[in-house]
Amino acid sequence: MAAPMELRCWGGDWGLPSVHPESLTVMAYAKFSGAPLTVNTLSSFWKAPKGDIPVLISEDKVISQPAKILNFLRKQKYNADYELSAKQGADTLAYIALLEEKLLPALLHTFWIEAENYCSVTKPWFASRIAFPLSLYLPGKMSSEALNRILLTKGGPPLYSLTEVEAQIYRDAKECLNLLSKRLGTSQFFFGDTPTTLDAFVFGFLAPIYKVCFPRVQLQEHLKQLPNLCRFCDEILTCYFRLSVSGHSPAGQDTADANLQKLTQLVNKESNLIEKMDDNLRKSPQHPPRKLTTLKLAAGGEESSPFSRLSP
Repeated sequence: MAAPMELRCWGGDWGLPSVHPESLTVMAYAKFSGAPLTVNTLSSFWKAPKGDIPVLISEDKVISQPAKILNFLRKQKYNADYELSAKQGADTLAYIALLEEKLLPALLHTFWIEAENYCSVTKPWFASRIAFPLSLYLPGKMSSEALNRILLTKGGPPLYSLTEVEAQIYRDAKECLNLLSKRLGTSQFFFGDTPTTLDAFVFGFLAPIYKVCFPRVQLQEHLKQLPNLCRFCDEILTCYFRLSVSGHSPAGQDTADANLQKLTQLVNKESNLIEKMDDNLRKSPQHPPRKLTTLKLAAGGEESSPFSRLSP
C-alpha cells in the first residue's frame, strides 16, 4: 500500500483551485496522473508557510519545488508522461524552459510588482491567508523576491531602466503566448487527447492570468485574444477540478467545491432563519408603514415629529 501523500499549497479563488502558479501546476499534474494527494491549503489550515510552497509530505519525506514533486510522483508510479516518445519528452523540457524564461517574469510582474494589482488584489489576498504577524511582513518579502527574480533574468539598473525591463518582459510574454497558441492549435492538449506534464505547467502559468480579476490586465487581454488557450484552461477546470457525478473528486480533495458546499450550507441556514422571522412578523400585529416622504423638517433642522428620529 502506497504511503499517504499530503500537498500543502496556496488556496484558490476566482474559480481556480489555487491562484499560485506552482501550486496549480502540481495540483493539475496530480489530477492528470491520478495521484491520491490530500490537499491542504493555507486558506484552510491557517498556518504560516515555512519554506517554499507547494510542499509534498510523504512519511518522512518533505519535497518542495514543482519539478522535484513531479519527479517524486513519477517514482511512485503516477506518471502522466508514460506514453510520450523521447522527442516529445525533449519538447516538454524545451517548452517548460520557454515558460520560465518568457512568461514567468510577466506573471510575477502582474501579481507582485504592478503597483495597482499588488495593492488592491495580491497583497490583501495573500495576507488574509497568513497568520498574524507574518501577514504584515511576508507579502512584501514575496514581492521583493519576485522583483529580484525578474531583474536576475532580464537585467536591471544601471544596464536597463525598470521601464525598459517592464516593456521587454511583456513583449516576451505575449510572444510566448502566441507560440503556445500556435503549438496547441485545435488539439485538446499539447500531445493529443491525454494531458501530460507540459499541460500541467502551461495550465499552472495561464490559469491565474486568465481568471484572477486584476485592475491592470494587459497580459490577460492578450490571452483572451487566443481562444484555444482560453478553451484549454476552461476544459481542464471543468473536467479535472469539479466533483464527479458520484459526488467524489476524481483525485484528491477539491477545495473550491468544498468551500462552495460550505457556503451553500450557510446560505441555507440563513434562508431558514429569514423564513422563521417572516413567520413571526406575519403573526405579530400589523401597522401601516410610515411614509418617510411626508416628514418635514422644522426650523433649525430638527424633525417635526419625534418618530422621525427613528428613521434610518
